[in-house]
Amino acid sequence: MKILHAADLHIDSPLRGLSRYEGAPEDDLRLATRRALENLVRLATDLSVDAVLLAGDVYDGGWTDYHTGLFFSRQMSRLRQAGIGVYMVSGNHDAQNRTMKDLKLPDNVHVFSTDVPETVRDERIGLAVHGQGFAEWDLRDNLATGYPVRDDGLFNIGLLHTGLEGGYTEHKRYAPCTIADLEACGYDYWALGHIHTRQIVAQEPWIVYPGNIQGRHARETGPKGCTVVTVDDTDLRVRAVEHHDLDTARWERLDVDVTGLDDVDRVLGAVQRRFQAIPEERLTAVRVALTGATSAHTAMWRDREQMLNQLRAAAGHHPHLWLEKLDLKTTGEDLGDSGVDAAGVLADVRRVLKALGADPEGLTAELSRHPLAGVIPSEAKGPDGITPDDPAWVRNLADDAYQLVESLLQEAR
Repeated sequence: MKILHAADLHIDSPLRGLSRYEGAPEDDLRLATRRALENLVRLATDLSVDAVLLAGDVYDGGWTDYHTGLFFSRQMSRLRQAGIGVYMVSGNHDAQNRTMKDLKLPDNVHVFSTDVPETVRDERIGLAVHGQGFAEWDLRDNLATGYPVRDDGLFNIGLLHTGLEGGYTEHKRYAPCTIADLEACGYDYWALGHIHTRQIVAQEPWIVYPGNIQGRHARETGPKGCTVVTVDDTDLRVRAVEHHDLDTARWERLDVDVTGLDDVDRVLGAVQRRFQAIPEERLTAVRVALTGATSAHTAMWRDREQMLNQLRAAAGHHPHLWLEKLDLKTTGEDLGDSGVDAAGVLADVRRVLKALGADPEGLTAELSRHPLAGVIPSEAKGPDGITPDDPAWVRNLADDAYQLVESLLQEAR
């Protein structure tokens, strides 16, 4: 038996802020979630899987374009033609989407109830799938504790969209549960959704987040796809749990250590050499972070816009590559005699920023109450999911402030 487990498709997820970037491949990125779903269907048919599991967030919140649902329905029809059943639960984003609730899907798709957990059995292949979806987007109930006991003689799967307890702080904890809650059901495999980074949480039983099928912004880096589970037909034990890439556009962070490089041209050359090593299989949106101590630090900060444009031009020589952003994380080699206690100033700045960073949520709340909060221009918001109401925005702002102070002290020496 082969089972394909995917989650967090977020079809047609809107990508914020790309239009303000010169040369951004907007069409390729906007269509990436659709192409990834097409890849999922192709993989399922090529491998002749017995079932496809979708663990929530097929849609993206209040996205109201009905064509999104029609596209999803067409892809499910392709699986129907291949004789593949689909089992899906709604996640928090699906629960927000009223437009898609009335969409009739092909009869090979079973959408689990949002009222109580239910079980669907396929005796032909020896499978029992247990699941319950989100009735409301901000569901805080522990759904797992209501799941039924296992069906003996079948391979039992729990299908659940959940913020599993255990430190996944990058996502809000909807339908929270513990590993012990899942273990108590006695199932063979838990097909989870909600966390966008692939995680094999446990193997006895298997508890797996496959991650999302397509990265949507610069904080969702690396390969994205699905998990294929191979089950022995004799003893119904898991024999393999394998990741398969589905993404057609990939977000990557490229850290380049420029320690000792003493001029901007040498720094540019170091980055361009790293560009050449990026695989050409798919579009890659790369964020470059320059790190290390260099005497070119001040010049880079002074001419950072020019550097960004030069690197974008260099990336343009590779059809598969787009430079999304340049982060300067370098330091100067020597502050010298600037006429001020430079080391003391930097120490004070770092101490203040560290104090602010200790409570980014609190600072964000204070900023949200400021009279200017409602008029922050769109230019202050990026395509990577960071906005002024996000603690990550505060941390980025604090880091930039420190770098700016240091570069000004360098220039003043």
